[in-house]
Amino acid sequence: MKVILATAYAVNPSKGSEDGMGWNFIYQIARFNKVIAVTRENNQPAIKLYMDKNPDAVYQNITFLYFDLPYWMRFWKKGERGAMLYFYLWQRFLPNFIKTRNLKFDIVHNVNFHNDWTPSFLWKLNKPFVWGPIGHHPYIPKQYLRSYKKSYVFKNYLTYLVKLLFWNFSFSLQKTKNKAAHIFCMNKQVPVTLKLKNKQYSITPSVATQDFGFNIEEKGSKFTFISAGRLVPLKGFDLTIKAFANFLRLQPELPLANCELVIVGSGPERDDYKALVKNENIESYVRFISWIDRDDLMMLFKNSSAFVFPSHEGAGMVVAEALSFGLPVLCVDNCGPGEFINESCGIAVSYDNYDQTVKELSAAMDKLFNSPVLTKQMSYNARKHFENHFHWDVRGEAFKKVYQSI
Repeated sequence: MKVILATAYAVNPSKGSEDGMGWNFIYQIARFNKVIAVTRENNQPAIKLYMDKNPDAVYQNITFLYFDLPYWMRFWKKGERGAMLYFYLWQRFLPNFIKTRNLKFDIVHNVNFHNDWTPSFLWKLNKPFVWGPIGHHPYIPKQYLRSYKKSYVFKNYLTYLVKLLFWNFSFSLQKTKNKAAHIFCMNKQVPVTLKLKNKQYSITPSVATQDFGFNIEEKGSKFTFISAGRLVPLKGFDLTIKAFANFLRLQPELPLANCELVIVGSGPERDDYKALVKNENIESYVRFISWIDRDDLMMLFKNSSAFVFPSHEGAGMVVAEALSFGLPVLCVDNCGPGEFINESCGIAVSYDNYDQTVKELSAAMDKLFNSPVLTKQMSYNARKHFENHFHWDVRGEAFKKVYQSI
């Protein structure tokens, strides 16, 4: 049994997304090895509360350490504002914190909150260094932002410009890549972008989920298309709404009393999306639900029929959760959700022309709605795909294999 020093900026076992990811990675490492987990100080209360309420023998293999920069170096950070800059600084000073503790460990692993343009500095600890899974969020084609404020278009361009500068000119990023003994890549675009041809890497999506139980007989009486996430341009909810409106028009008779679209989430675009629903004259078929507890979201998944997620991102934790409930996934054919599914459990539509994407997405909805046998088979396949690729235990086995090889 080795000792792994794992750093995870975001850890909260009671949350999903990046926070839940950090917790589950640490837990999976501890299934097979000792782990010294370093995270931010503000994560301590949630971690302690969860561990007290949910005792587990695996916890004996986990030692948590908490590190943050002094207040005068972080007073300007408010929620998500300044998060990436603070993450960079947190990592920059992390090796010194670890060195002063005189810790004994075999491998150092920089676990979460990562992408392929922000460097790590753990290689300075002179131990075998594992990096990732690191993600890649692609540039959003401008035609998919045409209905949003110009500020979003500018932000999309500026963000990609910053990434280009890091990819091409960051000495620290090159050092991180060159010093890594193994790199976990979230999708196939990461090794292309970082030019990892001669490096030890594997394609290992960071997204995964626990098994909430699956029973196809528990599905609701309505055919429910569900979509969940922050209501921001990145998630592509405008595509979902327009595709659903087109889908309704394809049906020979209206109203469709047994069909609905449920959108779960909160964000700055909520009012605009509601206006779009009204403009499309489909208000009686669409339900908006503000962001809810994860357990309540899982109950909605349990009673839904298909998951619609035409997101522009290179990840998507909700995709893994949807698959665990046997939901066929409708998405765009990109390096994110488009790589997480295959044709047996979902439909990935073309990603070049906005109107064509809407047309193909609505056709996919129509295909599932009017083919009960196909939908049922894809549901079983989605569940199987989750078990083989997106259960947290699968990630633990992948980590174990790499640690043994180092």
